[in-house]
Amino acid sequence: MKVSDFNFDLPEELIAQYPAARRQDSRMLVMDRKTGECTLRGFANFAEYLRPGDCLVLNDTKVLKARLWGHRAGTGGRVQAFVLRQVNADSWECLLRPGRRLPPGSVVELDGGGTFTVQEKNEGGTFQVKFETDDVYALMERAGQIPLPPYITRQPTAEDQERYQTVYADHLGAVAAPTAGLHFTKEILSQLEAKGVRIVRLTLHVGAGTFKPVDEENVEDHRMHSERYILTPEAADIINGTHDAGGRVFCVGTTTVRVLETCNIPGTRHVAPGTGATSIFLYPPYRAIVPDCLLTNFHLPQSTLIMLVCTFADQDKVFHAYRLAIENRLRFYSYGDCMLLV
Repeated sequence: MKVSDFNFDLPEELIAQYPAARRQDSRMLVMDRKTGECTLRGFANFAEYLRPGDCLVLNDTKVLKARLWGHRAGTGGRVQAFVLRQVNADSWECLLRPGRRLPPGSVVELDGGGTFTVQEKNEGGTFQVKFETDDVYALMERAGQIPLPPYITRQPTAEDQERYQTVYADHLGAVAAPTAGLHFTKEILSQLEAKGVRIVRLTLHVGAGTFKPVDEENVEDHRMHSERYILTPEAADIINGTHDAGGRVFCVGTTTVRVLETCNIPGTRHVAPGTGATSIFLYPPYRAIVPDCLLTNFHLPQSTLIMLVCTFADQDKVFHAYRLAIENRLRFYSYGDCMLLV
């Protein structure tokens, strides 16, 4: 299967640069997974598609204020650091710009206070650094900036500190938001619970690899990035019990799908709880096993994300829905509108 099979033309002006005025104001394209029939609704109508006894699965990761600014001690050269993950007690993996001017031993003094020292350059162009503080999360919260995706070309604003987090974000560790969840309000979640829908939270810390293009010609040759996840026994029990009772599992976002398919017990639609890292890569002709329905935003051409969406329905049906979305001027990517596959 060729990566180019997942290409499509997307007008640049449909790439959302700002969120909707209110979270629930996004538009929603609803597609029947079997027939491909599509309907345009507002996200405010989302609860209509769930029944008592269904289960809604959310990713409660929280985006780090991972972009830091400073200058190199001694030279004054401007430095941008993008914190990716903690490697061990003393080291963090970062992207640094301009990396070529920061050999091991370089000290960077950060805006807002604090320093880090460059330890070594990794394969792939990232760096390991050591921060002077033991509480790097507090440093990022104080001095960092929310890292908007590269296709949002403007500078972050104060509004992004709130709107690029889900209302249920809880566990710090992501460098990109699980964007399908950005449409939810606390009121909509309460409405679903009152209806008898079980709401389950798992955690997958979205990494910068989510934006990495697929460089291979053949889909099968691509190697997926790894991301850390947590699926608790309580969450697994509710998901398994939902299927046992004849209910449906609604996944909010591709990240929740990746966790459930990683934790799937072979030969069943059940999941086993666990904590670890997953590099699972889902693409046709694979079919999602645990989830019944998927809420997701509209994704980049030739991306692993649109390939995952095509494990919920035939590719021709998904691409027909994308053409409808473009014709109706729906907004794409992180701050854009959404698609519900039922």
